[in-house]
Amino acid sequence: MKMGEGVEAAIHCAAMLAGVDGNSTMSGAAMAEAFGLSPSYLLKHLNQLTTARILESVPGPAGGYRLARPGERITLLDIVLAVEGREPAFRCGEIRQRGPVRLDASAYVKPCGINAAMLKAERAYRAALAEVKVSDIVANYAAEGDPRSIAASCAFVERHQRPQKSASTKQI
Repeated sequence: MKMGEGVEAAIHCAAMLAGVDGNSTMSGAAMAEAFGLSPSYLLKHLNQLTTARILESVPGPAGGYRLARPGERITLLDIVLAVEGREPAFRCGEIRQRGPVRLDASAYVKPCGINAAMLKAERAYRAALAEVKVSDIVANYAAEGDPRSIAASCAFVERHQRPQKSASTKQI
C-alpha cells in the first residue's frame, strides 16, 4: 500500500506541534519551511487535520495551528484517516464477475477470497496505527534521535512558536 506524502507531512506537523509551549501556535508557513514543503500543499493537509479536530486553527496575525487535544489522545490512525479518508485502501470491484469467464450470480455466493484477505490486512494495519500515539513518536525521538537533530528541531520550534494570550490576560 502506498500512502501519499501528505500523511508523512501531517504526522511530522503533529509531532512538531506537540512541542509548542502551552497555548502557543505555529504558522503553516513555518512548518512548511521546516520540512521543505510548499506552504499551499501543506495548508491542504493542515486543513484536513483541523476538520478532523486533530489540530486547532487560531486566526489572526499571531495565529497558527496547535494540537486540538494532547498528543496522548492522537493516534497515527487518526492522522492517516484525516488525510487519506476513511475508505479502505483496497476496494473490491468484483472483477471475477466480469469478462468472458463470468458465470451467473449463483456462482459467486461466497465472498471473494481476495477481498477478505485484503480487508483482514487493512484491519491489522489500522489496529497497528491505532496503537501508536503522537506522544509515543515524540518520546521515541527524544530518547533515540540524534542529539543534533533534536537540538535543531527544538530551536526551530522555539523560534517559530507564537505565544497566545489567555482569555484572562487579554487587554480590553
